[in-house]
Amino acid sequence: MIQLIFFLLLGALLFASLFFMARRRPRTEGGAQAIVEARQALTALQSGLLPPELVQRVFAREDLEFVISHAPPRVRNLFLDERRQLALSWARQVRAAILHLRRFYLGKARLYAGLEFRTEIELAINFTLLVLASRILELALYWRGPYAAGRMVGATTLAATRICAISEKALAFLYPLPPAVAGHSTTGSRAR
Repeated sequence: MIQLIFFLLLGALLFASLFFMARRRPRTEGGAQAIVEARQALTALQSGLLPPELVQRVFAREDLEFVISHAPPRVRNLFLDERRQLALSWARQVRAAILHLRRFYLGKARLYAGLEFRTEIELAINFTLLVLASRILELALYWRGPYAAGRMVGATTLAATRICAISEKALAFLYPLPPAVAGHSTTGSRAR
C-alpha cells in the first residue's frame, strides 16, 4: 500500500512538473534586446567614434602647436590635461563598444547570423588584438599624452574599422531591404 501511494505521489509530481513546464512561456534564446544592443554598439563605433574627421580632430597636432606658440604655460598645461582626458574618454568608449560587440558574438551571434568558421576565427583574433591594443593605447594616453600615441591610434582605429565591417555583414539581417531589392527578390521567388 505504501508503494502504491509513493508511486501515485511520484506520478502526480511528474504530471504537475510537466504541466507547469508546458504552460511556461518559451524564452527566445538571446532575445531581441541583445541584437538591438549589438546594433547600437556598431552604430556608435561607425558614426560616433571612428569617423576619420573626429579621430584627427581629437589628436590634432595643429591644436597643440597653436597653444604652445600662443598661450602661457598655465594654459598649455590645462590644454594638455583636457586633451588627455578627451583622448582617454574616446579610447574607453571605443573599447566599451568593442567589448559589447564581442559579448554579443560570444553569446548570441551564432543564433542570429550565419557566421562561417573562418569569419568566427577572424573575429576572435581581431577582437583579441583590438581589446589588447585599446588597453595599451589607454595606458599610453594616460602616461604619455594624446600626442605620443599617434601610430597606436591609427592602428586601433583600423582594427576597429575591420571589426565594424565584419559585424556589418553579420548583422545585415537587421537592415530592411530597399524597396527595389525587396520587390525584385519577391518577384524572383514567385517566378520559380
